Amino acid sequence: MTENEFSIPLTRVIDEYQLEKVYVPDNLDEVLVWSADVNRPGLQLAGFFDYFDGKRIQIIGKVEVTYLEQFPTEKRFELLEMLFMRGIPALIITRGMQIFPEILTLAEKYNTALLRTEEGTSSFMSTLISFLNVQLAPRLTRHGVLIEVYGEGILILGESGVGKSESAIELVKRGHRLVADDAVEIKRVSDRTLVGTAPEIIRHFVELRGIGIIDVNKIFGIGAVKDTENINMIIHLEPWEDGKAYDRLGIVDEFTNIMGINIPSLTIPVKPGRNLAVIVEVAAMNNRQKRMGYNAAVELNNRLMQEMQKNLELAGN
Repeated sequence: MTENEFSIPLTRVIDEYQLEKVYVPDNLDEVLVWSADVNRPGLQLAGFFDYFDGKRIQIIGKVEVTYLEQFPTEKRFELLEMLFMRGIPALIITRGMQIFPEILTLAEKYNTALLRTEEGTSSFMSTLISFLNVQLAPRLTRHGVLIEVYGEGILILGESGVGKSESAIELVKRGHRLVADDAVEIKRVSDRTLVGTAPEIIRHFVELRGIGIIDVNKIFGIGAVKDTENINMIIHLEPWEDGKAYDRLGIVDEFTNIMGINIPSLTIPVKPGRNLAVIVEVAAMNNRQKRMGYNAAVELNNRLMQEMQKNLELAGN
């Protein structure tokens, strides 16, 4: 296992999809799933094992069963054994189909979990891959606050004491939902998507200086919290510095790179009298507008350019 590799127990998959345990090894709790990809072993049952990844869960559907039915028992056993001997973590039969006795014999021989589901093969594979992508995604932890504002996942970063948690509580009071405070676990679930959540032990808790720890779920209700959320925008809070030039137009988009993904970001200076909750709300709505193709700063700039062009034409006449 390398630093960036993660695994989950096979039991998590079994519990998530309520899979029937046709045969499971005695050390089932120790069987780990390392790969988010799954495999339908059509080529392998035909004897082609080049580039075969034995870490993947194997899924047999109607096509594979129909193919195996044409062989006599001894040949079928031989074809299946070439698959089992690769040390696969589990074999799952879909559509609730009957299981060849040879498969059960080989599962016992190689101490491999044999499972079954009533779901169709394609739909089961797609949901399983999505589940594994989230569970096995590369991840890191950032000190900050993650909150859902008008459907946008806003990650608020900044130095300790700058007002991140206070802003989060004000936003919760205004009807938005807290995902994580203090420690945000960020997962890269695809080439374009980051998902944030809170570590289990501190989920839904917020630290407010002068008050202490509060449980947002208990105080504001279940509608004020959320377990996970995509990260659509990052807001950096920093103490106001007199004389520092802050962006006043927003024509040039800024991004923060996290695990190879560029996330739109803003830097917001903090000083007494600024209503950070309202600013975050406006930032969230503005970010959504940009994703829908409208940029207020660009629109204003276009109007100014048109007005200047009109004045130049009048002056030329």
